[in-house]
Amino acid sequence: MDRPRLLTPARPTGMTRRSVLGLGAAAASSLLLPGCSRGRADEPAPAGSATFATGNEGGVYATFGAALSGLVSEVTGMELKPIITNGSVDNLMKVDSGKADLGFCTSDAALAAYEGTGIFDSGRLKFTALARVYDNYVHFVVPMASPASTLDDLKPDPKKPDKKRMVVSVGPSTSGTRVVADLILATAGITVTKRYLTLEESVKQLKDKAEGKNPNGIDAMIWSGGVPTDPIKALQTSIGFRLLDIGAVAEKIALTRFGGYVVSSIPPSQYGLASSVPTLAIPNYLVATPRLSDSWAWWTVNTLFRRQNDLVNSNHPEAGSLDPRSAIATMPIPLHPAAERWYRNNHI
Repeated sequence: MDRPRLLTPARPTGMTRRSVLGLGAAAASSLLLPGCSRGRADEPAPAGSATFATGNEGGVYATFGAALSGLVSEVTGMELKPIITNGSVDNLMKVDSGKADLGFCTSDAALAAYEGTGIFDSGRLKFTALARVYDNYVHFVVPMASPASTLDDLKPDPKKPDKKRMVVSVGPSTSGTRVVADLILATAGITVTKRYLTLEESVKQLKDKAEGKNPNGIDAMIWSGGVPTDPIKALQTSIGFRLLDIGAVAEKIALTRFGGYVVSSIPPSQYGLASSVPTLAIPNYLVATPRLSDSWAWWTVNTLFRRQNDLVNSNHPEAGSLDPRSAIATMPIPLHPAAERWYRNNHI
């Protein structure tokens, strides 16, 4: 994966998470290698089961969450049950309401929920962070036969006033994809007909319309997810697709909006593309209800890093980017006390 470029706008500064935890990156070399042990034997096991809000069927949230849940269940002897959801916004609402104990979300959705802004302007949600995990990458997918090859091709043509708007899936209404898709379209000055579809629905409609089976389907889809996202990858063997370059819009967003946005690119090897495609990347957080027991929080973080190699070897390459030194970078979202204790005890 190409290294993301952090272009975060100025924001009031203060103590960093690392300085708060006290020991710094220099001491991180003493951390035991991940994937090699169950962890401290004197840490009590959870007293009961817990639920993990993951994401859309087939998406990386769902598959990675299921794998992590299985490992945590294995090492604790208690069930951590993964549940399919509509993504970040849905997960944050479930964690806040107590319908889920843990969940994945994007950093921009987490910030909005924590501050009570944007889609969460009805009120702040209550949650804590366990870790920053891997990054999501925005996919702007069009079929190979689509006339659109750039973002400008989606804009209305003044010479063709009767030209129909492109129909674009922007993810489920309670997803992080919808949050970033709306931002990208607004920043680019593009007006489209939006459809709020799941990953599977988006892929099916895109394929069916390209094959002439559904004239009312979508023309393009925006998806924020890990790389590769398998249902999208599968399109390359049927209708074929390309990813639109959103680099200029991504840079503008990263320079003017706070929320952890970074400018990056999707390498050609991930989807059989001709070249890398500039895009916007968004960090993902593993969050939890403030009521989560210390045992569940500690064992989840411990498993995430101690069993990292197992996650990578079970066909989850995104786990390779896990790093406890960057995992603490969830500010302003506070770390769960037991997660903070895990990082402190491991000299992070």
